[in-house]
Amino acid sequence: MRELLKKFENLHPEIVFEWNDSETEAEGWLVINSLRGGAAWGDTRMKPGLDKNEVIRLAKNTAIKNTISGPAIGGAKSGINFDPSDPRKAGVLERWFKAVSPILKSYYGTSAGINIDENSELLPLSEEFGLWHPQEGIVNALNKKGEAEKIRKIGQLRLGLSKIVENPHYLPITTKKFQIRDVITGFGLSEAVLHYYKIWGGSPSGKKAIIQGWGNVGAAAAYFLAQKGVHIIGILSLEGAIIEKVGIAPETITSLFLNKENNKLVSDRLIPYEEAKDQLWDLPAEIFIPAAKSRLVQKEHLKKLINGGLELIVCGANFPFVENDIFLGPVTKMADDKIALIPDFISNAGLARIAAYLMSDKAQITDEAMFQDVSKTVYKALKKCHTFNPKKTKIAQTALEIALHKLK
Repeated sequence: MRELLKKFENLHPEIVFEWNDSETEAEGWLVINSLRGGAAWGDTRMKPGLDKNEVIRLAKNTAIKNTISGPAIGGAKSGINFDPSDPRKAGVLERWFKAVSPILKSYYGTSAGINIDENSELLPLSEEFGLWHPQEGIVNALNKKGEAEKIRKIGQLRLGLSKIVENPHYLPITTKKFQIRDVITGFGLSEAVLHYYKIWGGSPSGKKAIIQGWGNVGAAAAYFLAQKGVHIIGILSLEGAIIEKVGIAPETITSLFLNKENNKLVSDRLIPYEEAKDQLWDLPAEIFIPAAKSRLVQKEHLKKLINGGLELIVCGANFPFVENDIFLGPVTKMADDKIALIPDFISNAGLARIAAYLMSDKAQITDEAMFQDVSKTVYKALKKCHTFNPKKTKIAQTALEIALHKLK
């Protein structure tokens, strides 16, 4: 496996598109690791300090994720180095999408990543530059059945990803509405927790969990887990933290989930971030969900969590640990060797999986069909890991090896 991994990490991306904005200091990169199957998918993100090497790493990670989510296409990533709070953001995004729109029409598909809004930014800009959908390029590259089939699949993408969740089995029926794409990744994380205990043994009910990050992913994961009897004892976000050692009441988790504002934790019980960020790691919990930004969890944090009884990490963030390696760095390997670690390319593949499902011939645009498809996909990936490695350690290494063999 080491040779396979080294070869994959050292392989140069098939396409690197580099862009420098004509009106600001913004710069961006569209990296396509490979055009496996003739197309590639990866989201678009914006953050200050982003560089080409980080985008290359993320494209490689997406290539691994696509072996789980399908279809059998290459991994890609778009990244813009710019401060999203800058009032010039709208102009930067418009010029970026104008530059990459020919690629988006041909063989590349994208979605909204960090600091990009799907409804107010990505979709209107895609339409402005002649795209029916940001993933039209994938449909164009894979479609062999003519114009009618292309229109049908793009229609499924448009309807499915924007569908309002109406089934009360999944979300509470309130005045606040959620689209499938808002919650499906967090749902996938929660299903990874449930399936882990189902496959490897045990029950999640009564387990204590810590959530790092309160964006769409972390908040939705916490909501779904609380509904299954998991006790959320700590939530950490940049706004502050809520810590309740016996578990935050499920109805309070629901309220926090429904009332978050622009991916911010809103509560009158917040402990200041600087005070809480050190307290969190000393909490005794069995489950940890890192769902904030990349490279925040340090080795010392991990040691404290393990000493406190941690048995499972389910990754919501790409590259959650502080290390330079793309895969299996020293902190990742330490976690994987000591406890159960479910890698992000399995657990947070929900949105990628839904897009793949909606491009298939069997797609049904119902809550039940889409949520269950994600659940089954996560279960299948974990079950395959268990077949190769029934131990509760080295799950991430096993999953990576399975994916690398698919990419050979």
